[in-house]
Amino acid sequence: MRNRLAAILMAVLLLVYLVLVFQHGILFIATGQPIAIAMGVALFVLPVIAAWAIGRELLFGARTEKLVHILDAEGGLPVEDLPHRASGRPLRDAADSQFPQYKAEVEAEPLSWRAWFRLGLAYDASGDRRRARAALRESIRLYRDSERNPA
Repeated sequence: MRNRLAAILMAVLLLVYLVLVFQHGILFIATGQPIAIAMGVALFVLPVIAAWAIGRELLFGARTEKLVHILDAEGGLPVEDLPHRASGRPLRDAADSQFPQYKAEVEAEPLSWRAWFRLGLAYDASGDRRRARAALRESIRLYRDSERNPA
């Protein structure tokens, strides 16, 4: 819940920032000077790209949260029995020892969004964020496909 509130706060701050930046962009363009016009255009384009990236991250977070709730209701989330550091992150060696189980599950059922989601959690516990996000994206894609085409 705290992460969601932080994300909403960041989105509101981004909105305030965009309004102020667009105002300055208009002022730059209104000068008629070529350099100022270029700066004004940049003030329109760059924040839009940033807003798109933040929106994409918020959507990713909402979709993964939905899948967590589904797996939790089904009792399909991995058991949190790994030893942890003081920071709360699992010890990498302990996480790595459980990783083959989740990889084998995906190999056995490559179209299971549940297997891909658990693999993403295993990658994250092992400290491989890039692969964790890729596995979670695959899980989201498979879930959305299964919603569109129920068996």
